[in-house]
Amino acid sequence: MKVYFVGAGPGDKDLITVKGFNILKGAEYCIFAGSLVNEELLSALPSSAKKYDSSKMNLENMKEVFKEAKMANKDLVRLHSGDPAIYGAIQEQMRVLDELGILYEIIPGVSSFVAASAALKQELTLPGVTQTIVITRMEGNTPMPEKEHLSKLAASTPTLCIFLSIEKLSEIVKILIPHYGKECPIAVVYKASWPQQKIIRSCLSHIDKLVKDEAITKTAMIIVGHVLNKEFERSILYSEKAR
Repeated sequence: MKVYFVGAGPGDKDLITVKGFNILKGAEYCIFAGSLVNEELLSALPSSAKKYDSSKMNLENMKEVFKEAKMANKDLVRLHSGDPAIYGAIQEQMRVLDELGILYEIIPGVSSFVAASAALKQELTLPGVTQTIVITRMEGNTPMPEKEHLSKLAASTPTLCIFLSIEKLSEIVKILIPHYGKECPIAVVYKASWPQQKIIRSCLSHIDKLVKDEAITKTAMIIVGHVLNKEFERSILYSEKAR
């Protein structure tokens, strides 16, 4: 018996890895991340599989399901949205599995920030602009360490990919303008890769009103940075001098 932490991808059912999908097809237990996971993926499970919505569970509930699967000697898939390593709270789940003596494996997935950049047709690192991507979020139920405050992360003006924070967009704008400037481009991608996907592009000084007009309050990725201007130096990688 084994537990597989599988990244379901950002929404499009075809963006799960082949390995993850094949494991899903053979699992008799599945704990999935509620509406964040495309329900079409659940149809790949065996008809006899037991399914649990993690949005209605706490860690103790999950532990009981882990124990039940172990007693039945059946594999369990813990189906996470995006990639399990980013805001997936998997470390505490793995600690429980260690306590229970259950083997586990992590199958990576396509993160929503990658899906958002694809939707924008945008490279996040550009020569002469930035070579750094920062993945972060605003403080919510989970507190942020003081040294990771957005104002400190923004000081070197990297490309920022901000998760789980669309409801704090106005605060984000106020923090970033002193570092990036009012005209710095910003993009909000709602439900990247889903059929309902929506893209809003603007500059820091105007984005808040546009997002409010669209009534976007959740499930959105915020990308900020001068890479969105699409002005850059040609890479050395494909230059004639490199040949």
